Formats: sequence, structure tokens, C-alpha cells
Amino acid sequence: MSSSEIVELNLISKEINIYVCSAILIVGVIGGCFNVLIFLSLRTFRESSCAFYLLVMSVCNVGQLATGLLRQIAFGGFGIDWTQSSLFYCKWRTFFFQACMLISLTSICLATIDQYWATCHRQKWQKWSNVKLAYCLSAISVIVWHLHGSLYLVFMNQVVLPTGVVSCINTNLIFQQYISYVLSPVIGRVIPLTITFVFAVLAYRNVKQISYRTVPLVRRELDKQLTTMVLVQAIFTFFAITPSFIVNATISYTNVTKDPLISAIMQLINLIMTCLYYLYFAVSVQFPKKRSIDRSPCF
Repeated sequence: MSSSEIVELNLISKEINIYVCSAILIVGVIGGCFNVLIFLSLRTFRESSCAFYLLVMSVCNVGQLATGLLRQIAFGGFGIDWTQSSLFYCKWRTFFFQACMLISLTSICLATIDQYWATCHRQKWQKWSNVKLAYCLSAISVIVWHLHGSLYLVFMNQVVLPTGVVSCINTNLIFQQYISYVLSPVIGRVIPLTITFVFAVLAYRNVKQISYRTVPLVRRELDKQLTTMVLVQAIFTFFAITPSFIVNATISYTNVTKDPLISAIMQLINLIMTCLYYLYFAVSVQFPKKRSIDRSPCF
């Protein structure tokens, strides 16, 4: 009975990879390209520091989907693993995937902080919300995370396993420990989640206080709309990223997967959480209402 259940669970996983993941990939790439087009075509967005952060994030989200989710579909849905046949792709895919992920998360953090600066009642803080600073911080982010990702180009290699299967894995133990205990849980989850949530709440508090200041009604309502979107984004980030981290940690650091049936169940749950994770990159940008676009400093 367990054998038939395992086969059925594996079949469900395959169907999810082919249909659900493919749908997320298509929607995410089309939506990301549309976001980029909007940010580049409208003058208001080109002059907005926060919009520039979101432009960078949108580009990286497309790259994240193309290198991460596409490989998930090919391998999980059709049994095709390009990392086994090409050493270049083995190294480049992981490098580009990690760089896009970290730049995207950094950009949403910077966008949230920028929104806090834009709504702050102190003029000296509002001055930090400017396009020139956005260019500098984004450039630093791109350079730092690409240099960081170069370690994958060094340590990712094709290795022949005892079963005779070629696998693309990290061959440096220290770097793997860094990924498992620092990069994935702390840099990739805890820090961005904390920053986006804290500054979204602070921006929301600033907006609440706007009603007590001498601020034009249009600006007041616009800031309320934008800050609400930032707060929703922070909440969505939490619920999209946290479950996948918990499931991955459970699979990696426990012995629950020794039983074949439990292993199949956990792999299915992990796949569902992976879909939720990539859904964040597919639908992470929301645009303000059309009447507000011409005045929008962010989001």
C-alpha cells in the first residue's frame, strides 16, 4: 500500500511541477517584463527613487524565475537536469540564481526604507529619499552580491555519486556550512523579513501622523495608499518565504525523511512551499491606481 501511495505522491509532484510551476513561470516573466516596461516608460517612475529599487527588483525577479523555477520544471516535471550535462551551466545557474535572489531581497528592503524616509516628518530624513542615492545603493548591491556569488563559480562542480549519477553540488564544506547556517536562514530570510516588516510599520505610523500635520489632502491620501501597499508587501513576503524555509530546514536537519513514504510526503510539501516561494517573485510588485501614478514617489 505504501508503495502505491509513494507512486501517487510522486505523480502529484510531477503534475504540480508541470502545470502549477509553469503557470507561475509564465505569469511571473510576463508580469516582470511588464513591470520593467512601466517603470522605464513613465517619467514619474524614472524620477522616483523607490520606483528605481522596484525596477531593479523586477529585473532580478525575472532572472530568479528563469534560472530557478525553469530548472525546477525541467527536472521535477520532465526529469531533465541541464546541470548534469554542462559544467558551465552547473556553475552559472547557481551563481546567477543566488545573485538575483539577494539583489531582489535587498531592493525590496531599500524600497521599504525609502518609503519610510519619504513619509518621515523630518526634512533631513526625507532628503535620503532621492534617485541619486538609489542609483548608488543599487549599484553597490549588484556589485556586492555578484562578488559574493563568484564563490559558487569556484566551488560548484559536477561530481559522480556512488550510484553513478552525475550531480552538480558544492564541493567546499566550509562554504556549504556558511550557506546552511548563515546565508539561507539569516541573510536570505531573517534580515530581509525583519527590515521590510519594521520599516513598513514605521512608514505606516508616519502616515497615521500625517493627519496631524499641515499636509495637502492629496499627499496625505497618496501616502496612505502607498504605505498600505508596502505593509501588505511585507506581510506577503513573510508568508511566502517563511514556510519554504521551515520545510527545507525540517528536511535538511531531521531524520523524518528516512521513511520512503514520509520522504515523499515531505517532498510534496516542499514543492508546494517552493511554488509559494516563487509566487512571491512572480507577483511581488503592485502598482498604484491610475489616478495616483503621476504623483507616486514609490510603489
